[in-house]
Amino acid sequence: AGVGTLLFHVCAKMKVPAFLGSSFAFLGGFATVAHLDSGIYAGMSANDKAAYACEGVVVAGLLYLGFAMVIRIVGVKRVMRYLPPVVTGPIIICIGLSLAPSAVNNASTNWILALIALAVIIIFNIWGKGMFRIIPILLGVVISYAAALIMQAAGLTNPDGSAILNFTEVASASWVGLPPFQICKFDVTAILVMAPIAIATMMEHVGDMSAISATVNKNFLADPGLHRTLIGDGLATAFAGMVGGPANTTYGENTGVLELSRVHDPRVIRIAAVFAVILSFIPKMAEIIGSMPSAIIGGVSFMLYGMISA
Repeated sequence: AGVGTLLFHVCAKMKVPAFLGSSFAFLGGFATVAHLDSGIYAGMSANDKAAYACEGVVVAGLLYLGFAMVIRIVGVKRVMRYLPPVVTGPIIICIGLSLAPSAVNNASTNWILALIALAVIIIFNIWGKGMFRIIPILLGVVISYAAALIMQAAGLTNPDGSAILNFTEVASASWVGLPPFQICKFDVTAILVMAPIAIATMMEHVGDMSAISATVNKNFLADPGLHRTLIGDGLATAFAGMVGGPANTTYGENTGVLELSRVHDPRVIRIAAVFAVILSFIPKMAEIIGSMPSAIIGGVSFMLYGMISA
């Protein structure tokens, strides 16, 4: 995600405040490949199947480049004539609403923590002063995590009886290490499953660029141009697939963060991308982030997904 974001910014002339993250749209494709059990996939582990699915992600990224070429030749105005706000608007609303079930599922693991995270974000976003108003999401995460530590120390558990926090993986993780890269593998079946999903995500990209443009009051579809942002998204997706990662996308949550924080400087996004790359080489930090209760993620997501739709 960090490298993909930097690739995107280079292609977009360093102008678009977008952070790229793993796309939800490809989850169905990964699940389909994981359940293949004939031919070369017979008896294969899910992790090995994922390597073939990632080749499909690479091809999906290359399809972005083809669409970008069409836009460059035809012109963004002519293309957007078929994608007016009345079309892209509902797409953005659907993106936000379609993500809502995942927020509910995460929050349902511990509604107290989820509501604490949501309340902190709302309070600091409305009544916060200075720096505190700029970082309501970070404060929501930190304060609700602190609440989780207190609840754990008091002997409380999640409603299902599981521990609120689990530091087993944190204790065993090293401080420095390489991310577990896995080079993608070629198979036509996996490509046919994964690559067509790019059609949906390219439309999502148009919607995201429209939403970001509306949020920061700049027309990024014209400057640096939709073809450039598509190339950046496509290269980031292809790179992620090559090293065994899921497809990248101009994250819808990014729009929610821009609206909440009111920090629209692309340089801030690039600094975040560099931090993401550095953190990927610190397994212990990755496990600390991974130890965050899903309920906190759910509480934060309520705000972000709501902002996307709004």
